[in-house]
Amino acid sequence: MEASARRRLTAARREETRVTALELFFDLVFVLAITQCTALMAADPSWGGLVRGLLVLGVLWWSWVGYAWLTSVVDPEEGAVRLAMFAAMAALLVSALAVPDAFEDDALPFAGAYAIVRLAHIWLFTIASRNEPALRRSVIGLGVSTAIGVGLLLAASGTDGWQQTALWAVALLLDMGGPFVAGAEGWQFVPTHFAERHGLIVLIALGESIVAIGVGAQAVVDLGVVVGATLGVAIAAALWWLYFDVAAWIGESRLSSAAPGREQNELARDAYSYLHFPMVAGIVLVALGLKKGLQHVDDPLDTVPAFALVGGIALYLLAHVAFRLRLVGSLSKQRTVGAVLTLLLFPLAVELPAYATLALVVAVLGAVIAYEVTRFAEFREDVRHRLARNQANA
Repeated sequence: MEASARRRLTAARREETRVTALELFFDLVFVLAITQCTALMAADPSWGGLVRGLLVLGVLWWSWVGYAWLTSVVDPEEGAVRLAMFAAMAALLVSALAVPDAFEDDALPFAGAYAIVRLAHIWLFTIASRNEPALRRSVIGLGVSTAIGVGLLLAASGTDGWQQTALWAVALLLDMGGPFVAGAEGWQFVPTHFAERHGLIVLIALGESIVAIGVGAQAVVDLGVVVGATLGVAIAAALWWLYFDVAAWIGESRLSSAAPGREQNELARDAYSYLHFPMVAGIVLVALGLKKGLQHVDDPLDTVPAFALVGGIALYLLAHVAFRLRLVGSLSKQRTVGAVLTLLLFPLAVELPAYATLALVVAVLGAVIAYEVTRFAEFREDVRHRLARNQANA
């Protein structure tokens, strides 16, 4: 029975380039995890709460990244892989449920459930790499960094205060740094699928910003709430535009055209596994700012939510700058300027009514988009239509 299962897993290589229904189903659990990270920071809107929320998000992000690589090698809907994915979903759900108290009473349940998520991932990858020596070496290296990270989180569950936070930070740093130190030569993936999977997770994070608007607007739906909600949707739409209008197309094209092997693997690791995290983190911070802003649209934001809003926008834009720089080696000056201008709104954000701050953020993002649409009109149309045609003919 075991030998048969292993043969089935090894043979079930991914053939489809598009994301499967099971992968989307798996990502729905990650939606709850993102929502819980926002709730964690909203319940403790302090600088420490912000740091802890981002650490939890980083740990959960890295587990999601591992499954994105896995399902770009094996077909998740074939054989025992499907059942293993369901088991990992259950463990990830438990971790997500424990997020609000991950640094308190639920520290051990979070770490234990998270360990199961990561162990299932390594186990599946080990079986899938039975006849792939290079991939097996990479999996072993990942297994080492995973064991260190999980071990530190388990150790952190027995501490509190700054020691606990420090252990989380070290765990995340060592775990995420493992593939960078060990090298990326042996990894395998389907470029089109890999890029689409990361684009969808950005979309899921943007959905969390919409949810935050609804959660924040718990008062009577008066004119202020209507204006604030409309501006919040405009911010989410602008963030969507900045990624999906051109950047997603360029990323997928560049990744697909890179030389298979080390070059392509390192590009996927850096531009997607690493640089998409600050994009998602930026969106989560914006969601926190929107949630707090919609609660009292006529009052100024408190210091930490105000920083989360403008800092989240800046982080998102700077992640895009780094994404483009890593992909094509060019610097997006307009998005860099947009990030700086957004940060400069911070002193105003703690003085002006929340809806006014939202309006200023919309103005900055709108200016960046308007500049790109007019300044790079021909390039934009060429990229969108040419790559769409190539994708349809593939």
